[in-house]
Amino acid sequence: MTTRHRTTAAMAIVGLVVAGFQFSGAAIANADDIVPSVPPGTEASASAPVPVKPDSPRLKLPQGGTLAAPKVLDLVEVVEDLGGEQRRQETNETVMMALQSEVLFPEDSAVFNAQAAARIQAIGNEINQSKATRIRVFGFTDDQGSYEHGKELSKQRADAVHNELAKTVTNPSVVFDVRGYSEDYPIADNGTEEGRKKNRRVEITFPRGAG
Repeated sequence: MTTRHRTTAAMAIVGLVVAGFQFSGAAIANADDIVPSVPPGTEASASAPVPVKPDSPRLKLPQGGTLAAPKVLDLVEVVEDLGGEQRRQETNETVMMALQSEVLFPEDSAVFNAQAAARIQAIGNEINQSKATRIRVFGFTDDQGSYEHGKELSKQRADAVHNELAKTVTNPSVVFDVRGYSEDYPIADNGTEEGRKKNRRVEITFPRGAG
């Protein structure tokens, strides 16, 4: 039986600015070593917060205090296999599956190993259920070797995953966004082999289904 651990990354509710200081009601729990970074334009985006009346006496603002613009961040849930081979991250709007390169490819290669196709097909079936029309497939490496080699290898691996997904995803109008980012946007510490192993990955992101 596969053992998994579940964590909530962050949820911010509303911010106040009082006499130049910002206060926020927040529940924050960090799961792993560092906060994962994400490529520009892929940040989580939640629905608009509940309206707050700035003149409500229940706020009990001091004289001169004002409300900052309210903002709600996505609730992020992460489920990771104990070995870290597969990582599932869900927000209010998207599902992201991260597969370590070792479970898909031989070292320094973009050719699938024997078990890779079945993993990608399972994700493709879930994409079909979600009726996604846009899918992101991003490849990443660790910081070993040259940046240029990592850029080429990460793109080749993303292309290989895209090609396999295209065999399973049935929506003819789906749009794929396929990129290779080399060592950019790590999710763990490149100073350890365990961290580098997590950073060598391919991420598949698609919208959550209506259900």
